[in-house]
Formats: sequence, C-alpha cells, structure tokens
Amino acid sequence: QVQLVESGGGLVQAGDSLRLSCVASGRTFSSSTLGWFRQAPGKEREFVARISGIDKNTDYADSVKGRFTISRDNAKNTVYLQMNSLKPEDTAVYYCVGLSYGSPYVPNSYAYWGQGTQVTVSS
Repeated sequence: QVQLVESGGGLVQAGDSLRLSCVASGRTFSSSTLGWFRQAPGKEREFVARISGIDKNTDYADSVKGRFTISRDNAKNTVYLQMNSLKPEDTAVYYCVGLSYGSPYVPNSYAYWGQGTQVTVSS
C-alpha cells in the first residue's frame, strides 16, 4: 500500500518560516515527480510546487516563487517544502502528491495524495 505522510504544519505568524516534510512508503518515487498542492477554505486545490525525479527540476506557483523551496531526498523517499516569509494568504491545508501522469499543475494528474497538513499564518 502506497502512503504519503506529511508533517511540519502548524500555526505561525506572518513572516515566519515552516518546513513541511512528506515521507513516501510502499513504492519508490525516485524517478517520479513529487509536489505540493494546497487548499484554503472555500477555494479549490491549487498547485504550489513540484520537483521532477531524476533531474530534480523545480516549478513554483507565482504566488510562492522566491519564498518557498521544494527539495527531495530520494534515498529517504522524502520531499520537503521550505516556506519562508509566510503570509496570511498562505493559510491552507497542504497536500503532498506523487507520480504525475499528465500536467504536473493539475490535481487530477497525480496518482497519490497525502492526508494533508494544516498551515495557519496569523497576521
């Protein structure tokens, strides 16, 4: 059974930093895209960042570019999201995703999802 388990969320103030982690089990994702989506209350899930498997190329949503950094450790089957200069509008449930079959920017393209971790940024 494939599982993605996120951790690292919490309540922080604007300007603070958080580091999310996502550990995968049940299969290796070393050659597959891993990424992060988020969903704020009343809004649709939106792409945050992704990192390819072998080349480790990265993409970011414009709203987080320059503040968030995605990375991965294939030996640990783990993907990270370092979030700096957090803003109240970053408040959302953050989901780890794995194995994209299509556009990496579309939620339905991913075969595997974590359960989500809450990030709340107060002003």
